[in-house]
Amino acid sequence: MTPPAAFQISQGLAPFEKAAAALLYWQAFAPKIGRVLRPDHRALFYIAHIMRPDHVIVARDLADASVLGIAGFRSPLGAFVDGTGPDLRRAYGRFSGAWRAALLASLPHDVENKRFLLDGLVVHPHVRGQGIGGALLGAICAEAELRGYDAVRLEVAAANPRARALYERVGFRVVASQTIGWQRLFFECDRTLTMVRDLHGAG
Repeated sequence: MTPPAAFQISQGLAPFEKAAAALLYWQAFAPKIGRVLRPDHRALFYIAHIMRPDHVIVARDLADASVLGIAGFRSPLGAFVDGTGPDLRRAYGRFSGAWRAALLASLPHDVENKRFLLDGLVVHPHVRGQGIGGALLGAICAEAELRGYDAVRLEVAAANPRARALYERVGFRVVASQTIGWQRLFFECDRTLTMVRDLHGAG
């Protein structure tokens, strides 16, 4: 992919973009959740099926409209990528879907109303460092303000310093650290950081 000269940010994902968005999401998060959701073709089917196209902000190449990055979010109505037991059984079968559902259910899940929740930020590897991640985070913060929130919250793996550095550059700060228990045997992550950006008075 040739680095784009320009990109645009807008909310919502078209049906024909779901496969590209699922692939982008899977490539970014497979190192963390791959043990649970592989094989790849079933993971891609599952992710594309459960995506909420109204819970994501998308960066697109102005030249060809290809998806360059996505920033999902949670709301009281749901999350960008948040499947259920029936969704997993549809993708993996009855038995395989059941144990995957049990593992995923063991992870912390919450939708708070105090702060707007980011639900995954991904930028295509070939266009990182061009301001797309920062632009998506800016759009997330703007969406949060439109919805009446005072702050945005996210979770990031402690072992992902590149992502943490991006969040800190746009005003997020670490407010808590959580150690993963036995689930780290399956999810390739032993500690997560909670980061928050206050919107009122933030630059």
